[in-house]
Amino acid sequence: MSTSASLRVAAIAVVFFAVHSLPSRAQDVALTPPMGWNSWNYFAEKVDDQGVRAAADVIVASGMRDAGYVYVNIDDTWEGQRDSNGVLHSNSKFPDMKALADYVHSKGLKLGIYSSPGPKTCAGFEGSLGHEEQDAQLYASWGIDYLKYDLCSFIPEVMQKQAPHDPPAQMRLMHAAYAKMAKALKATGRPIVFSLCQYGWDAVWEWAPSVGGNLWRTTGDIEPNMYSIYANMSVQAGLASYSGPGHWNDPDMLEVGNGELTLAENRAHFSMWAMLAAPLLAGNDLPHMKPEIRDILTNRDVIAIDQDKLGKQGSRAYVDGEVEVWTRQLAGGALAVAVLNTGDTRYSTHPFHLYLSRLGLHGPLTGKDLWSGKEMALTEGMPLEPRTHEVLLLRIAEPK
Repeated sequence: MSTSASLRVAAIAVVFFAVHSLPSRAQDVALTPPMGWNSWNYFAEKVDDQGVRAAADVIVASGMRDAGYVYVNIDDTWEGQRDSNGVLHSNSKFPDMKALADYVHSKGLKLGIYSSPGPKTCAGFEGSLGHEEQDAQLYASWGIDYLKYDLCSFIPEVMQKQAPHDPPAQMRLMHAAYAKMAKALKATGRPIVFSLCQYGWDAVWEWAPSVGGNLWRTTGDIEPNMYSIYANMSVQAGLASYSGPGHWNDPDMLEVGNGELTLAENRAHFSMWAMLAAPLLAGNDLPHMKPEIRDILTNRDVIAIDQDKLGKQGSRAYVDGEVEVWTRQLAGGALAVAVLNTGDTRYSTHPFHLYLSRLGLHGPLTGKDLWSGKEMALTEGMPLEPRTHEVLLLRIAEPK
């Protein structure tokens, strides 16, 4: 959800005045979309020190680290109480956060953590309101490399209390809260990825870079079904101009390997996140990951699309019935093309025809199918029959 354009303009103007001196963090971190793992989608409140260490071990042993997965991110429920000096301590599930960070770092990985600009987190644990500088310094002393900052209780406790019935003022408060933590993180001198989680409110993509964000959620929470995945994917249409090195649109974490997603749906999910230059944060049960899920998450050709140095997010090129075609420009003049059947029947559009001319291309061409690894001849109007929720992901080298 977002306010009207006029409200956005007013809010952005005020925040820009307050935070225009914040230096860009794009020079420090997230020059390509962050890759790693987050505890929430599968473990939620059951996350603990042992589980995070196990995840780090599997990231290394499975080849995920070598494929680019670096961040091991602890989501909500790690927080304990503040002492008399206001210093936040982790709870009994995480007896020594510094030791945990050292362990993760010893694996060639980085550690992420979670907080909220409100007094409480989404799960009701201690947030950072009034302790932003203190918490940022604490994270840096532990060796934290990534912060997910989730709006949650800031809405009723600050936005609605301090600015009732005044949406523009509420938006200014939200912007300022994220800017305050960004400034605190910068002051630590430690490169820390700053992830804004506020569900896409107030067209966050328009103002997040100005308050120090490296990535920002554009959607509500994802769920492990194709309807949720498609909904989050669709929100990204039209947002490509806001994404690039150091600052990324975030349609939420990956559900690959979760729920009852079919292998085709897992491939489609992963493919479209790569097309969107989205952060690739796995959210599955790594210690019990099936080989076929590992193979999806470590497909180097698909990851290369996501991590392409040009940093240009893909766009929806055209739709024919329930089949969508997305394209993404890549470094060196290459082009990625994704053909996705979004329908619930085997052949939603039968047959579907791929028109190269609608992509600005002239055939015949050759593309590499990134899931089969085979070369594929492409001609104007060629028929394709993608099955239910199946994707065809192609890389075309320097198309003419």
